[in-house]
Amino acid sequence: MGAQLRVYKRRIRSVTATKKITKAMEMIAASRVVKAQRKVAASTPYATELTRAVTAVGTGSNTKHPLTTEVASATRAAVLLITSDRGLAGAFNSNAIKAAERLTARLEGEGKQVETYVVGRRGIAHYNFRERALAHSWTGFTDEPTYGDAKQVAGPLIEAVEKDTADGGVDELHIVYTEFVSMMTQTAVDSRLLPLRLEDVATESSDEASPKGGARPLYEFEPSAEDVLDALLPRYVESRIYNALLQSAASKHAATRRAMKSATDNAGELINTLSRLANAARQAEITQEISEIVGGASALADATAGSDK
Repeated sequence: MGAQLRVYKRRIRSVTATKKITKAMEMIAASRVVKAQRKVAASTPYATELTRAVTAVGTGSNTKHPLTTEVASATRAAVLLITSDRGLAGAFNSNAIKAAERLTARLEGEGKQVETYVVGRRGIAHYNFRERALAHSWTGFTDEPTYGDAKQVAGPLIEAVEKDTADGGVDELHIVYTEFVSMMTQTAVDSRLLPLRLEDVATESSDEASPKGGARPLYEFEPSAEDVLDALLPRYVESRIYNALLQSAASKHAATRRAMKSATDNAGELINTLSRLANAARQAEITQEISEIVGGASALADATAGSDK
């Protein structure tokens, strides 16, 4: 019984130490997710307005720009997957990877060759383990991404879109990231960044900015619409990637907080269970000792009574 009690006490100490760690990680994640939420809220209006500006140029001119013109028979597509550098976030990374796999399967089903770009060590490890080649990868900034990180990611993607497919370029650019909905809900989504779907964005913008059925505004571009697109579209891609990085960072911190809270609660329940088992073992040990004492006293009394006769 004594050995069993020592085992329970050792396990209680171990689980208690783990509970302290998970509780600390929960508090850290809770503080980080608030900061990430603020950054998401600050970057979203800029990305939205920049998208409208690009849409205005695309719909207000007859310029055929490679980044706003649909390719009749697209043969190559780039997919940017955003994951995290660290784990301990529940199904956060696996959901994003599954969404990227579904998107890749759909594009390949359409007859397109897919080039994969990955942000985050978890996504890179997934593809490396399966010996699948990556066009480019980035690590080290997923917890607190900056606009400079977004520019670093956007550079090779814009270059690939501007290249001819015969030279290794792509016709389409898709992004897969985790959208932050609330502290309890984070959803892995995929979106096509390029070519920009002008009709969808233009309809949304016109519904918000002008009365239904009203005339579209006219624009004059200097020096030319093509030059304006050349200047705006890289900023558009960078802002969208930056917003996606921030959304993923906020989602990761929220998922970590939820996972660590669950781990802390489970540790508390396990400590209670082990404490009950330890108490039961202690009671059994005390009962056995009392029984041995009573038995010894009874035997001694019987021996003393026999000697008196």
